[in-house]
Amino acid sequence: MEGLTRDDVLKALSLVTVNEKEFLGRWVFINNASVFEGLVAVMLTQNTSDKVATRVYERLKERLGLITPNAILSLSRGELENILRPIGSFRQRAGRLIELATVVNERYGGSLEFIRGMNTDEAKRILMSLPGVGPKTADVVLLNLGKPVFPVDTHIMRISHRLGVVGSYEKVSAFWIKLLKPSEYLMVHLGLIAFGRAICRSRKPLCGNCPLRVKCKYYISTNQQHN
Repeated sequence: MEGLTRDDVLKALSLVTVNEKEFLGRWVFINNASVFEGLVAVMLTQNTSDKVATRVYERLKERLGLITPNAILSLSRGELENILRPIGSFRQRAGRLIELATVVNERYGGSLEFIRGMNTDEAKRILMSLPGVGPKTADVVLLNLGKPVFPVDTHIMRISHRLGVVGSYEKVSAFWIKLLKPSEYLMVHLGLIAFGRAICRSRKPLCGNCPLRVKCKYYISTNQQHN
C-alpha cells in the first residue's frame, strides 16, 4: 500500500502488548519443542483459537510426554479423537495427525530436526509436502526457527486488506517482508495478531484508537459513506 511506512506500523503496534504465552506456536518453540512437536502445535491452531488449541495441546502433552510420531501412533484412533474433541473437525484432524506421524516416520526416520539447518525455500517445500501443512502453518514453524518468512493469519489478512493490501496469501506476506526488517518479522507478526484481536477487530473495529486510520482505505471509505 502506498504511503504506509514501517514506522507507522511500529507506532500502531505500540498500542498493544504481546504476551507470547497467548500464541501456542510461539510458546512451544520458546520451551524448546522439537520441530515435529512444534509443527503439531501449530496444526492444532488451524481454524481454532489459540486458547482452545492450547488446552488440547496440554492434554496431548500430558498424555504423551514428548510429542513424537511414535507417541501419536501409540494412541488408538478413538483416544486421539477424544483428546482433539474440543477442536472442530476433530475426526479429520486425528486422521491428519496419524498420517503426518506415519509420513515423518517413513520419510525422515521420525524426526524433522534437519529442517533447522536448511535454507528457507527448501525447508518450506519439505514442510508443505507433509499432510495437513499449508503455507501459513509452514511459515509459522519456519519463523519460530529463525527463518525470514512472514506468516499471514486471518487477523493479518483482515488488517492488510483494510489498509489496501489486497491479494493472495503470498502477495500479502511479500508486502510485509518488503516493509519490515527481517529481525522484526516475528514480533510484528505477533503484534499484528494482537492488534487485530484488540483494535482492528472483525466486527466494530476501534478505528478511533488506530493511528493508521489516516492511511487506511477501509476507514477512509467508511467515513466518506457517512459524510
